[in-house]
Amino acid sequence: MNQNMMRTFETRIFTDESSDGILFLFAKLFAKVEHHLFKAKTLNIDPNVCKSQFLKQFGITSRQYNACHTQLLGKIDSIKATRDLQIADLEEKIKTLERKVKKIKNAFTAHQKKRRLNKLKEKLENLKRDKAQNVVRLCFGSKKLFRAQFALEENGFSSHEDWKQMWEEVRSSEFFVLGSKDEASGNQSCTAFVQENGTITLRLRLPNAFTPQYGTYLVIPNVKFTYGHKEILTAIASRQAISYRFKRDEKGWRIFVSVNTAPSSILSDEKLGAIGIDINSNHLSVVEIDRFGNPLHKQTIPLNLYGKSTNQAKALIGDACKNIVKIAEKTKKPLVLEKLDFKQKKANLREKGAYYARMLSSFTYNSILMHLKSRAQKQGIEVKEVNPAYTSIIGRVKFSKRYGLSTHHAAALVIARRFFRFSEKLPSRLTDIPDGRGGHVALPLPVRNRGEHVWTLWRKLSKKLSVVLAAHFRAIKNRSMNPSKTVLVM
Repeated sequence: MNQNMMRTFETRIFTDESSDGILFLFAKLFAKVEHHLFKAKTLNIDPNVCKSQFLKQFGITSRQYNACHTQLLGKIDSIKATRDLQIADLEEKIKTLERKVKKIKNAFTAHQKKRRLNKLKEKLENLKRDKAQNVVRLCFGSKKLFRAQFALEENGFSSHEDWKQMWEEVRSSEFFVLGSKDEASGNQSCTAFVQENGTITLRLRLPNAFTPQYGTYLVIPNVKFTYGHKEILTAIASRQAISYRFKRDEKGWRIFVSVNTAPSSILSDEKLGAIGIDINSNHLSVVEIDRFGNPLHKQTIPLNLYGKSTNQAKALIGDACKNIVKIAEKTKKPLVLEKLDFKQKKANLREKGAYYARMLSSFTYNSILMHLKSRAQKQGIEVKEVNPAYTSIIGRVKFSKRYGLSTHHAAALVIARRFFRFSEKLPSRLTDIPDGRGGHVALPLPVRNRGEHVWTLWRKLSKKLSVVLAAHFRAIKNRSMNPSKTVLVM
């Protein structure tokens, strides 16, 4: 909380036909440089070695080369991070599918499931091999658009030339301008000048290859940000490093400006208590506790992202996180989350059934965490993280019945209590444990060993509970299928 936070603001700029053409050529040149840089990287060529060659070959400045290289490294790092999440997702899908295949009696259905299983295993093997060999596969323009050339009519293209034009436009739709605090207005390649009316005029340094025809600079006037304009003006005045990303869409050009903003003063106080958050497949469970660990308030925030597009999902996640931060602002208490452990979260959700586990993707889980942290830090709310081990079963066994909480709210309560290191020892009796569907089960206490950690006991109990719940639900299903209890409708 006491470190500066990088924030990005965007606005749309309005350019004439001449400026629009120059920006397109700029993006096209930068894309070409980036593609050649990636090729050099795959050949293990040191970027510093080929720098002088690239400056001459493409007619760019040293700072422009550094910007291309920085953007490429960002994409590579993103692919590596996403790959780890993809591996976790695939491992879970394969385990689930393997269990299903064993139960399928229809030969045709079993054959189709096995085909899918083999494809998933092959994909997982390729990802693991790429990770082990440190290989990065990057398709500029997206794989989806690349594959569209093999089914032109189905993807809305009249000809291959039509597709190729779209392919070139998408691959040349953005460029990055790297900033530095040692340069004028935080960026010598895109220098900002504040006008008397408060608007910003940008002076974009063109590549050397463009100067004979277009001159040295392209001036973009009347730039104003609906959100973040004040922060950007502050960054310009204080000579902070300011980076710009120009991106073209169907309406024209947008500018994304990244600046370091001063941290907000800390509003939350852990001495008052905390707010625990349990992330689930279609909602967020929120529980507020006092400093003694007692639940004061619970809330369920719906967040069903099934079937939603990426932009729709981001909007819904943003609204949900905004509501949680409002609760924290009102109570002045920090937020407590589980440390990012997607595999553990999926395992916990399997207790509710495979359907719920499938609904929560690695992208969704990670996106919720990032949105919540970003918005909380902006408002001066501290975000704490705790070990996610056994939060679900501890909440179910110890607190669900005691406080009249759902299993998810009980897990959120445990998350908040764990931050204060409250006791998690097993209760003296294991009766009336909620099954999560309105019923209850009972368990014998595990044999205690003084040398064992309390989590060892919870692990043993977790295994027993899984077996008991499976038998419990089978019994319910068999009773519901009993012919003597079937009601006939005439």
